[in-house]
Amino acid sequence: MVKKKKKLLSIISTVALFSGILAGCSGKEESASGSKGAEPETLTFLIDNQTQVDGIKAITDAFEEKYNIKTEFETRPGGSEGDNIVKTRLATGDMADLVWYNSGSLLQALNPEQNFVDLSEEPFMENVMDNFKEAVTVNEKVYGIPGNATNAGGWLYNKKVYEELGLTVPKTWDELMANNEKIKQAGKTPVIGTFKDSWTSQLIFLADNYNVLAENPNFPEEFTANKAKFADTPAALRSFEKLEEVYKKGYLNEDFLATTYDQGLKMLAEGTGAHYPMLTFALAPLAANYPDQIDDIGFFPQPGDSADKNGLTVWMPGAVYLNKNSEHIDAAKKWMEFYVSQEAVDLYTSKVAPDGPFAIKGVELPEDVYQAVKDMLPYYESGNTAPALEFLSPVKGPSLEQITTQIGSGISSAKEGAELYDKDVEKQAKQLGLEGW
Repeated sequence: MVKKKKKLLSIISTVALFSGILAGCSGKEESASGSKGAEPETLTFLIDNQTQVDGIKAITDAFEEKYNIKTEFETRPGGSEGDNIVKTRLATGDMADLVWYNSGSLLQALNPEQNFVDLSEEPFMENVMDNFKEAVTVNEKVYGIPGNATNAGGWLYNKKVYEELGLTVPKTWDELMANNEKIKQAGKTPVIGTFKDSWTSQLIFLADNYNVLAENPNFPEEFTANKAKFADTPAALRSFEKLEEVYKKGYLNEDFLATTYDQGLKMLAEGTGAHYPMLTFALAPLAANYPDQIDDIGFFPQPGDSADKNGLTVWMPGAVYLNKNSEHIDAAKKWMEFYVSQEAVDLYTSKVAPDGPFAIKGVELPEDVYQAVKDMLPYYESGNTAPALEFLSPVKGPSLEQITTQIGSGISSAKEGAELYDKDVEKQAKQLGLEGW
């Protein structure tokens, strides 16, 4: 069933609130030998309270047993409040030894060259996939390791519906639309829309980035430098056009504006809806709420217009960074080396079912991973993946979900929506002080 060699990442595991500080011994005396009789060296680790920690705690417990180095967890809020705490602690020199924070463009706001250790020459970084390293690289220096598994953006689908109707996984957008038409004729909802939770309206647009890059590899750089726009770049405009087409052909459920994310998951699990454009972090709540149906859920990337360029848009996981002012840099590097090992992945997956492959080369995942994760593996193994645009550009307009809701419900055309989005990102780019704006 599953091919064991997994080549890549694993995203942003889904939200499970974790509050308080995971207690650890606060012994301060360093122990270079790591012998059991010596007082353990202690590393502090700042992590947000929205990250699931069961798998991480399994790794740190084993690391302590093996090397006599404890990990003392400190927690912070998520969102902007948590961002401010991280920035304040870095500015005041009060940062933990290890820091969990976003990968991608948000890293630059933390001034990593000043605050974090460059890991570029560390031998253990050879284990980390290049796509992830790009997401934690500033000025050709690499600063982080992957904190958990990757997520992918694409289409979750009900395999039983496909079997019932004799459908095959589409490799082009036209093939997907043909499948939708057959599903509609069979009296089922072809595409589940859950625009009551407006963030879900973005997925068809966001999951198309692999296809944009296949046509315009330099689009992220040109977009960031204000040399390319969505409205006048055909491959980028196409992402909005696909959302528009799904609405115009009547493939959404009739009540898509009033349907919630949770209701959409129920439709998918029960097979009343065949497709759900979504991030794979939806697999965890699907498994929790519909355990008998989770193996009926498959996944495929959002197709482009050519079967020869079929690939997957990936959301990189959060990263772990090493404080440049830490008094325990050698111990922290040993911690990082262990964290990206096969042993650590085994410990993590013994506690948490991953929503995608890990961003670590050659690691093996357990045989009982979600069927949808198995469907993702060939794209990772062949290298046919690309990061989502937000990991390649700091520019993401705050009104995107409102704009995609308008396009996806017929209020605005794809072209009008693209023009609105180009204006939306202009405001943000100027606030960020980016050159060219």
